[in-house]
Amino acid sequence: MNQATNQLVGTLKMVAASAAVVGAFALGAVLFVGRGNVHAAMAMDDNSVEALTALDRAMEAVAARVTPAVVNVAVTSRGSADTEASGGPMQGLPPGLQQFFGQLPQMPRGPQIEHGVGSGIIISPDGYIVTNDHVVDGATNIRVTLNDRRVLNGKVIGVDKLTDLAVIKVNASNLPSIAWGDSTKLQPGQTVLAFGSPFGNFPFSVTRGIVSALNRPNPYSDNPRKPGDFIQTDAAINPGNSGGALVNAHGELVGINTFIISNSGSFAGAGFAIPAQIVRATADQLIKNGKVEHGYLGISMNDVTPENAHFFNLEEARGAIVSQVTPDSPASRGGVETGDVIASLNGNKIDDGSALQVEVSEMTPGTKIALGVVRNGKPVTLNLTVGQFHGGTEVASNDSDDDSNGAKTGKLGLAVSNLTADARQQLNAPDHLKGVVVESVRPASPADEAGIQPGDVILEVNRKPAESASQFASEVHKNQEGRALLLLVWSKGNASYRTIQPEQVQPQG
Repeated sequence: MNQATNQLVGTLKMVAASAAVVGAFALGAVLFVGRGNVHAAMAMDDNSVEALTALDRAMEAVAARVTPAVVNVAVTSRGSADTEASGGPMQGLPPGLQQFFGQLPQMPRGPQIEHGVGSGIIISPDGYIVTNDHVVDGATNIRVTLNDRRVLNGKVIGVDKLTDLAVIKVNASNLPSIAWGDSTKLQPGQTVLAFGSPFGNFPFSVTRGIVSALNRPNPYSDNPRKPGDFIQTDAAINPGNSGGALVNAHGELVGINTFIISNSGSFAGAGFAIPAQIVRATADQLIKNGKVEHGYLGISMNDVTPENAHFFNLEEARGAIVSQVTPDSPASRGGVETGDVIASLNGNKIDDGSALQVEVSEMTPGTKIALGVVRNGKPVTLNLTVGQFHGGTEVASNDSDDDSNGAKTGKLGLAVSNLTADARQQLNAPDHLKGVVVESVRPASPADEAGIQPGDVILEVNRKPAESASQFASEVHKNQEGRALLLLVWSKGNASYRTIQPEQVQPQG
């Protein structure tokens, strides 16, 4: 542990020792209201002041340790806009005035030069820097500004679009770098600091907050198979902070700031960072090979929840339910079946689909693994060989129960029909798919709330096949009054389990 870290740890111990004094200080603030006057009587002593200043010194020590390793990343890239979009000689003139200037000749259509600013963090003294892929995407020129105000040319070493990470390199040595932290040990409520260049105009900024939550999925993901596991924080993150560092109280890198959720586009208390366990594994491969080889199983998943656990004879709501197995994939060759609940990977418990996604994604293709699954209430061990993910191939998706819209009629609020050859062609459904097509969904119905929509194909009801409309109706009618149903639904190439609570029939009086 270096000197700065030792100093920081000692300071934090002082903060802990003074916590009780801070509480007494807060409770000792008493207001006395007189005739039109308010008097504040506060029990301020040396110990309470020292507790507050000790916390300041702790945060100052973290900032002093980390800031030298933070960089500003300015990118020039080429867009693909035409003359009208990029601004020709008529741009800006009101339509009523354009007629007085005649028809000016059009400039040749060509690429548009775009500029952007993001952040990065130095991870090695010889100039390797981690940032986001979306920061350097399409870059023709990269200028890296160091904390000592030097400006260096940057070169992209490699990018990984699946995790939205990139590594760039500057030609320098003996640079200050950051130490790696263990993001798996983070806990909600833990103090973190975020570093970067908010709005591109305020480089080397630092904000303070806590870990708000862990294992968050990416709501903006264009591919449900992208690993999630994001760290959520209320440390202020704004446009320009992308690629910046999220650090713990020891000044160690625990995440890379990536996106925010905000109606205004600016800080609203919900920022998200890629955890260091993903960042480090990705950066190591990019530096070594210039690319990343992600592990691949070929399954789609749902999380086990209290609502669906009993359908799979599970005693606790933990694990990942296999909702689809890609033909001729590592999972299918290893004997994984739809309806299996993956409970462990190489003997380690799996809490949910997101955890399994991250674990598999970080594995080297060709790795031998053992999956512990629960099949019809009985434990089974399956031996698989991890495959290699390709851009257009399925990995392991983690689909939520409410990721689409829907509607229905009757107790469920939906109407179905047989999957005919014409319907199969219109839906681009594979030949092996057997089920019923959802024709309509009633707004605000149970099916709508479960995310079912017209064009979906229902494959199973309560783990039983539904290969025709009559069979579907029969299985629905068998369901006990007041109990939820479990539907296996195929939607746009991906299958997922949906728990649906039928409407209750009101007695007629």
